[in-house]
Amino acid sequence: MTDADASTDGGTATDRVNVPFGLPRWVAAAVPLLLLALIVGWFLVAPPLGGVQSGEPLPDVTVSHATLPDDGTVVLHVVNNGPEPVTVSQVLVDEAYWQHTVTSGGEETRTLAPGQGATVRVPYHWQPGWDLDVALVLSDGTTVHHDIEAPQPTPGMTAGTLGTLALVGLFVGVIPVALGMLWFPFMQGMRDRWLHAVLAFSAGVLAFLGFDGGFEAFEVAQDIPGAYEGHLLVVLGVLGAMLVVQSVTAWSADDRGSGLALAYMIAVGIGLHNLAEGLAIGSAFALGRMSLGAFLVVGFMIHNVTEGPAVVAPVARGERPALGHFVAIGAIAGAPVILGGWIGGFAFSPTLGAFFLALGVGAIAQVVWEIADMVRDRGGRLGSATNAIAFLGGLVVMYATDLLVMI
Repeated sequence: MTDADASTDGGTATDRVNVPFGLPRWVAAAVPLLLLALIVGWFLVAPPLGGVQSGEPLPDVTVSHATLPDDGTVVLHVVNNGPEPVTVSQVLVDEAYWQHTVTSGGEETRTLAPGQGATVRVPYHWQPGWDLDVALVLSDGTTVHHDIEAPQPTPGMTAGTLGTLALVGLFVGVIPVALGMLWFPFMQGMRDRWLHAVLAFSAGVLAFLGFDGGFEAFEVAQDIPGAYEGHLLVVLGVLGAMLVVQSVTAWSADDRGSGLALAYMIAVGIGLHNLAEGLAIGSAFALGRMSLGAFLVVGFMIHNVTEGPAVVAPVARGERPALGHFVAIGAIAGAPVILGGWIGGFAFSPTLGAFFLALGVGAIAQVVWEIADMVRDRGGRLGSATNAIAFLGGLVVMYATDLLVMI
């Protein structure tokens, strides 16, 4: 088998098939698409089922979130998920009608096209901590309710906030991963049995992050506008990330023995999870829901310091990688907290948050599989008592430290 065959499916060439009428093969591939386009066009121009349709589709409008720029303003962020335009006629705040403006794309409008988003600004003096019941009344009488629990002023994003988020990301993501990587010299002196246990512990850490991210992704997906099919978006992100990581693994098959490629893949999986973690922190800042204290930051640090050994364990055998690789791996795993914080602060979006969580889950799932392969390739046994207890230890440690983190 040649090198080119090693990363392919090993398929063989077949005899060339004659196309009818001697036409080029690309024509045979294009004919079904052309016929499909003609049929779709016919349905759009002269719908054959128009005479048997009855009724109208129900309007579907989602209030994704609310922002409170000051104590005299309420801003609702809405999306029209339905197949027909909708018109916002009235706004109720605590069962009373209030003046309002609807803006989309910088222009004032009351009618939203399918898939169009808008902001509804209501001049209403609210009291911090007192829940608000807000409702949109559409032109056909449909009412869309949204509760604002314990409202607090939304600070918005400033240069000072960006600096604060960068500092939080440094202490929450970068420093803990770097501290955990300092165990590398100790791991180099371990016997194979105990090094395999460290790899199993790392797999347990990653597995917990995967479950944690998966549950959170489906929870966040409930706030995604219906037009984007939030739960299916999560499934797409998980499976897509798994397949991408598997493809990268297949292409770098020659480098897997060194463990460096696996270390980078682990860093990517942890980095995607930390990016989603940063999105949550940034959005909490932007919505005025973040109360930072020393205990919270310490909880994050203890929780994330276990990620450091996970990224360096695959390279604890053989030749020590260059210092630049350690810097790159640590940055890939920890620095995304800062980037996620900035993104979440400027562009709060449950769609984006759920998708990044799903990507992290998919990448982590595939990386755990690769760790298992590495243990087997190095002569270890996955089901040994030591490895099983180490894997359980990774789950328990992450669960215990996760209890310290509450946003």
